[in-house]
Amino acid sequence: MNPSILARIEAGGDAYSFGRQIGEQVGAAFRERVLGQPEFAEAANLWKGSDYLSELSQRAHSAFPRYHRELEGMAGGADVDLDDLLIWNLRGDLRFLPGMAPAAAAALSEGCTTVMIPGDDDQPGIIAHNEDGAPELDGGCFWLSARPDDGLAFETFLYPGMLPGNAFAVTAAGLVQAINNIRAHDLKPGIPRHFITRAVLDCHTLDEAVAVIGREDRAGGFHHNLGQAGDRRLLSVEAPASGCAVRELTVPSAHANHLMDESLVDIPQAVTDSSATRQTRADELVAAGAASAADAEAVLADGKILRRPGDGIDDYGRTLATGVFAIEASRVKWTVHHKPDQSNVREGRVDVG
Repeated sequence: MNPSILARIEAGGDAYSFGRQIGEQVGAAFRERVLGQPEFAEAANLWKGSDYLSELSQRAHSAFPRYHRELEGMAGGADVDLDDLLIWNLRGDLRFLPGMAPAAAAALSEGCTTVMIPGDDDQPGIIAHNEDGAPELDGGCFWLSARPDDGLAFETFLYPGMLPGNAFAVTAAGLVQAINNIRAHDLKPGIPRHFITRAVLDCHTLDEAVAVIGREDRAGGFHHNLGQAGDRRLLSVEAPASGCAVRELTVPSAHANHLMDESLVDIPQAVTDSSATRQTRADELVAAGAASAADAEAVLADGKILRRPGDGIDDYGRTLATGVFAIEASRVKWTVHHKPDQSNVREGRVDVG
């Protein structure tokens, strides 16, 4: 695949057919770029066939059988074991013992930085997001145009082998979601977090999305950045397994990869040097006067925020793409950059109302 673009794929139909179509199109990338990763191999060695993986899978199936069926279809289309896709999707919800630190490194490559700028009568609300991931996946991810029979149509950045929803997306309801990984240590048996982010893509309102994110039976969690056409609110939702803090933004704000809400400060978490550095720098730049989509893009392209190979930080993530969403009263306009000098690799708009 040409690493200068996100290959566009399409999928539709019932849950299994929808997943299978995705699997057929991303299967080669999953087999070549994911199965060979040392941290994935170690995680698979630890968890494949385990009772805990089975329990999380059962929790996901009980809560969201349609999304579980999508993953089953994806496994069939990609010609891989379902357990491999479960481990890939659930590894952030799996408990790693202290002696298993190398396997836990799988989570350390997942960064991401988001800038949100509230709108007004004259300016749209902005959600701009750097999607950071393993360097092995640079050029191996996709842009999915989804038209499932059940649920809402949506457009999303897609990792090979993952359920849609855990990066950045916009739906036919005009709802935008961008996800920041967090590394809270409060994991418990429950619904895996990738199933929660997938469920948000079927929500018709921000309040419905917050209710899904705030379920108390979650195994782990993310930080969710949410906005919707026709709703002035931009919401920052930090949702580890044992809590949920919802904040409506009134001023421009940035978020990297650790919990910051005062109500969640007692939850143990890992704060990498990368996350701390990006958070501090983004806060500085946003406070200096970020007021537009161009300003948000400039923040995310800053040398201390954009991830590059060998940047000397304590995780090895790389910025895989940048998504910028302008949220207006009746539409969302979006652009996706693969690199700062490769703008508008993907772009579009969603009209609502």
